[in-house]
Amino acid sequence: MSKSNILFIINPISGGKNKLKIPALIDAHLDRSKYNPNFSFTEYVGHASEIAEEAASKNFDIIVAVGGDGTINEIATKVMQQNKILGIIPFGSGNGLARFLKIPMKTVAAIKVINNCNVEVIDTARFNDKCFFNMAGMGFDAHISSVFAGNKSRGLTGYLKLGLTEVLNYKPQVYQLSIDGVEYERKAFVVSIANSSQYGNNAHIAPQASVVDGLLDVCVVKEFPMYKLPVLAYEMLSARTDRSKIVEIIKGKNIKIKRSQDDAIHIDGEPFFMGKELDISIKPLSLNIIAPNYES
Repeated sequence: MSKSNILFIINPISGGKNKLKIPALIDAHLDRSKYNPNFSFTEYVGHASEIAEEAASKNFDIIVAVGGDGTINEIATKVMQQNKILGIIPFGSGNGLARFLKIPMKTVAAIKVINNCNVEVIDTARFNDKCFFNMAGMGFDAHISSVFAGNKSRGLTGYLKLGLTEVLNYKPQVYQLSIDGVEYERKAFVVSIANSSQYGNNAHIAPQASVVDGLLDVCVVKEFPMYKLPVLAYEMLSARTDRSKIVEIIKGKNIKIKRSQDDAIHIDGEPFFMGKELDISIKPLSLNIIAPNYES
């Protein structure tokens, strides 16, 4: 049986964890009867995308993202375009997609998932001109993502500290939503577009979301008094936002959003700046990905 050529693209700074020993760890646990491994470290934002594009156009069958949701986004976009297979070794701050797919957070266990090579096909989505695979949105989460990107205290603790500082001053905005042709107007603290159920760190905004149903979950976090913030946090961490009085969830395939001004958005946790009109759509069953046996 011929071996598959596999490339591990390693983001050395994602999640604030040192990854210089990762190649040796992979060498020790990867099934060498199945794979010919290669390694590449990213050096700047966007480099993972460049490496993945070059690798996908050559003879690499599987390209593995060693990093967080942002690294996965860069690599998965190119993997999908070339119809290759994506693998994940989670090393981000939140690891939303990996957690949803039940890919282990422990590196050796994640390598064993790659050894098993169970390939699933999942939905992906598009936000204007950018692909996303886990979560995108606007409002407070996009604002805090842009602030968090420039902060050195990566990880959940750093994120929570920044969030608590910023949340007291953030003002909800009015959004015009069109979801599969049905019109809505909502004053919202957050509008999240969910392919999977969670942001990361098991904070679930869309508990019923599925990456194989051909639908996105539009999650509208309504304006609420700050004393209810612990309630929202509890609902997210216990995966109960689908029963929340604070969160409204509407499923759809084609979503158009209008807002009053150009502003921040986030795509798989990475901040961007976009205009007043936003166009989001689902691309069903479009990404091949190695994961444990997945039930929708």
